[in-house]
Amino acid sequence: MADVEALIDALSLDEKAALTAGEDFFTTPAVERLGIPKIRLTDGPNGARGVDAFPGVGGAASSCTPCATALAATWDEALVSEVGAVIAREALDRGCRVLLAPTLNLHRSPLAGRNFECFSEDPLLAGRLGAAYVAGVQGEGVIATIKHFVGNDAEFERMTISSEIDERTLRELYLLPFEIAVKRAAPLAVMTAYNRVNGRWLTQRPDFLNELLRDEWGFDGVVMTDWFGMTETASIAAGLDLEMPGPARAFGPALAKEVESGALPPAAVDTAVRRLLDVWNRVGALDSPSATIAPAPPTPTDIALLRRAAAQSVVLLANDGTLPIDAAVRRIAVVGPNADRPRIMGGGAASVVPPPHLSFVEALRSALPDVEVVHQRGCEVDRNATVLGTGIFQAPAGFEVDVFDNLDLAGEPIQRERVDELRMMCVSFIGGRWPEGDFSLRARGTVVPAESGEFEFALSQAGRTRVRLDGEVVLDGVTDPPPPGGTDFFGMASRELTARRSVSAGVPVDVVVEYAKVATPIAGFRVGSRTVEIDPLIDAAVAAATGADLAVVVVGTTEEWETETRDRETMELPGRQAELIRAVAAVNPRTVVVVNAGAPVDMEWAEEVAAVVQCWFGGQEMAPAVVDVLLGESEPGGRLPTTIPRRLSDNPSYGNFPGEAGRVTYAEGVFMGYRGYEHRNVEPRFAFGHGMSYTTIDVGTPTVSESTFRRGQTLRVEVPVTNTGTRPGSEVVQLYVVPPASAERPVKELKDFARVWLEPGESTRVDLSVGDRAFAYWRSQSGGWTLDSGRYELAIGAASDRIVARCEVEVVGEQENGTHEAGA
Repeated sequence: MADVEALIDALSLDEKAALTAGEDFFTTPAVERLGIPKIRLTDGPNGARGVDAFPGVGGAASSCTPCATALAATWDEALVSEVGAVIAREALDRGCRVLLAPTLNLHRSPLAGRNFECFSEDPLLAGRLGAAYVAGVQGEGVIATIKHFVGNDAEFERMTISSEIDERTLRELYLLPFEIAVKRAAPLAVMTAYNRVNGRWLTQRPDFLNELLRDEWGFDGVVMTDWFGMTETASIAAGLDLEMPGPARAFGPALAKEVESGALPPAAVDTAVRRLLDVWNRVGALDSPSATIAPAPPTPTDIALLRRAAAQSVVLLANDGTLPIDAAVRRIAVVGPNADRPRIMGGGAASVVPPPHLSFVEALRSALPDVEVVHQRGCEVDRNATVLGTGIFQAPAGFEVDVFDNLDLAGEPIQRERVDELRMMCVSFIGGRWPEGDFSLRARGTVVPAESGEFEFALSQAGRTRVRLDGEVVLDGVTDPPPPGGTDFFGMASRELTARRSVSAGVPVDVVVEYAKVATPIAGFRVGSRTVEIDPLIDAAVAAATGADLAVVVVGTTEEWETETRDRETMELPGRQAELIRAVAAVNPRTVVVVNAGAPVDMEWAEEVAAVVQCWFGGQEMAPAVVDVLLGESEPGGRLPTTIPRRLSDNPSYGNFPGEAGRVTYAEGVFMGYRGYEHRNVEPRFAFGHGMSYTTIDVGTPTVSESTFRRGQTLRVEVPVTNTGTRPGSEVVQLYVVPPASAERPVKELKDFARVWLEPGESTRVDLSVGDRAFAYWRSQSGGWTLDSGRYELAIGAASDRIVARCEVEVVGEQENGTHEAGA
């Protein structure tokens, strides 16, 4: 271990100031004369991408893990910790010591663009699984970063909006996951949110960063900005330690000048540098030079873990007995736009360059070699035109790319590349395989249509692009550039330029793309297609399903519908997917719908089908894991970590999301998620905690250690659980606390849980516990956690709407001082 105090004494003021800001997009600066290395940071939380990889940019593939909502659906802390460890090991392989994950914001609205990246609507579940993730990451010597602190629960105007949240709601809901993670797992880094809270930037709030985070909760790590987040030089005194990315804006040289002028005491910079060096030191980063970048593929053990995690995240929402699939089935129709293009991750910073992975069609055919598996896509789902090289227009040999060091495709190429699809992105501040500065390129290849018909070809660009099909210019973004306003490339893309052409199935089409990158931080092009007539696709899907022993309809969203920078506008399935489900179900009563989406979608068709399965964005092993569940080889272990409403207007945040005039008001207060549905007596389609099994589990009458509770005690609750069925299975035993009737408190709140796995006929006892905070609420007037006297119920359930046993506890109330363990 290095001597941090000696390093601080040896550093010059300029060197200290330099350490408080990034050197570039994902790296902090080194001080070579003192042996302080560069520290690399990598995005998460779906996997460790590394510093020079990004979908569309290229780079080494990384393991793609189930998204955070999928991990939360397992309700399994040990499993989540194992997944965190896999991600951490890959971060180290990529030379990175800091992982920018997990995300601990809550599912306030089904429409929030990054819900898939967050765990739950419930703060206890989010906090405990977030803590487990942190423990797994840091157990491998990688710094975990909990984010985004706090109130970043939507993407709308995220860089400027003010989240208007009262103190009680902050304490009981939105701060709680961070508090639990800090106290349970001691994360070494916190990332501040872009947004303001009640009008003030988080980077300028000592009440949050010092008084609450450090003094009250005991956090002893580094606080950093989100990338390009608001800061000022005075933020160093508010508790901010690191400004990202580089080069420095408010920190770095600006800090040194403030100290030299006497406007800032030297101790303020020393404090931030001490925290940084201490955290680097605690993971051994100061004992060796910057880690080498040597990405290694996942081990078979890691792949098996990701498959198990994906399977345990699958929630069986409804089932009339059609699942698991009967061995007598001889013909299965697999339809839907996500059936042969599974969506394994959401969009934005959580994205990784994924390894090759199976589709649902491929996974079923592999698992059932003697069963006829037919496929029809049925409709389209992509928000933007489907990229050439994927979907209907595959490019068997890929596309050869010649790159030139000028804007005119002149002279000899300076490099040659091969790409699989015609979506390419150049991010100048990330780097990667494309040249710095302006350049041009020519991509050539052949696509082979899988279907005949009329297609609309589309171009969106950040730069200048021309597209030829079979030698003819059909899309000319050079002489006829489309206007800005597109959604790709983090909003830097133009709107689409389109042209229609007819093609014949199996007849190759030569494609040439000429592109020139002009000075812009994010540049690129996307060339895609979409089907003009959808009716024939639905008709073909119906024909495939007619007479099949089973129809599996795979629907959902994509990484373009659920993504950083943008919220969804509706819960409806994109395109004509709902119509497709109904059309297939009308001709085949044994229709199973697999919902491949990271957040709730409208399921108004749920009662018209035989079974509904939610598989989220399940990572690279999602398709084989879902097939394991459909066949009964794996238990559908998932339970909903978020409520699925019947309609969007039922959601408690409706009318106050995503905000307007620079403000988003959390008017529902503490009545968010299932708390709000129960408070307003609104029945959801599928309740928080819901999930079915292939066996039957009996949850018996609980035994409580004491009938009276006083502050400082811990109540122990034992619950007998028995598998009364004929198959192995699992249950998540959920403990809710029901306070005395009061309009000011939720009907009940989750306060502990445990997952249990049982063989047929096996019984066990589940141990749960509750402490002060399980019965307390925040009283802003007195600034503390308050215990009211009265008779409270401990409600034991298998879902928030399926309480199977209750017992009462007499609470002797008095106000407590807020120093007790969160979530105890």
